[in-house]
Amino acid sequence: MHRRILVVALGFAFAATLASAGGDGETDAGAGLIVVASIKPVHSLVSAVMAGLGEPHLIIRGAGSPHTFSMRPSDAAALQRADVIFLIDEHKEVALAGPIANLGDDALVVQLAGADGLHLKPLREGGAFEEHTHEEDDHGHDHDDGHDHDDDHAHEHGHAHEHGAVDFHIWLDPENAVLMTFEIIEALSRADPDNAAAYESNGHALIDRLDALMAEVDAELAPIRDKPFIVLHDAYHYFEARFDLNAAGSITINPERAPGAQRIAEIRDKIRELTGVCVFAEPQFDSRVVDVVTEGTDARSGTVDPLGAEIDDGPELYFTLIRNLAASFKECL
Repeated sequence: MHRRILVVALGFAFAATLASAGGDGETDAGAGLIVVASIKPVHSLVSAVMAGLGEPHLIIRGAGSPHTFSMRPSDAAALQRADVIFLIDEHKEVALAGPIANLGDDALVVQLAGADGLHLKPLREGGAFEEHTHEEDDHGHDHDDGHDHDDDHAHEHGHAHEHGAVDFHIWLDPENAVLMTFEIIEALSRADPDNAAAYESNGHALIDRLDALMAEVDAELAPIRDKPFIVLHDAYHYFEARFDLNAAGSITINPERAPGAQRIAEIRDKIRELTGVCVFAEPQFDSRVVDVVTEGTDARSGTVDPLGAEIDDGPELYFTLIRNLAASFKECL
């Protein structure tokens, strides 16, 4: 496990002078630091590191899609005033890329997919994983086996970004959450050096909890490791790799588009080949496609939520999200 402060990956230059606090109090830290987080899992980790010093502003709430959400006036105002902005990657939170680019270099923008030691891989495709086009590539990212392969990181990260075909669901591996936490500590400490000791203390307490969470979930999922399952879209490779689960395929690359008749037929054939397979829907998307592919088969169905759409925001969300995923897989399998 890494125990050193990692160098933050910057999307834009950092403006040394902090903006003064004002307006919406939910974004103001104790020292006047204004912090924005893109999605709920990122907001959860940032909230834990900021505990006692303020609350980050969450942009994409509830079941909002990182690709197509509509920004509210309060979100636009928070971005304009932000000292630090945390997101996964501009290719993941596509709808945020333009507004952030228009900010110039007045905010420190931290793209957590660039965390030191974090390995990005291309989306899976072929066989039970649907072939994809570059237009659909904003949905993904894959996690490694937990071992450090630093020589591969630059190649994998750069290649993936060049071609766009990356699985960006990095937060679903708690080890990646540890690496993200180091980035969060470093960024907040640079933006607010007077409170650096508090950020580091909070961050290391969070890392200890993430270590314990990994051990807990690993033990819980041990009995179902060989059992096959199919997901709505290929968002769980990091979770699968961390806990040695047996993904048999995904219905679609882009869950916001209904799969065609040929793809449905392919998945139904795959289900018939397997014994005791479970097919998972997601609360953010229409579950009828899961009903269609399982109709007339012996497959079971369940629901998994990669974003924590139905979980209360805050520092505990990340832990609830991972435990809920484990419980959903275990119950259905």
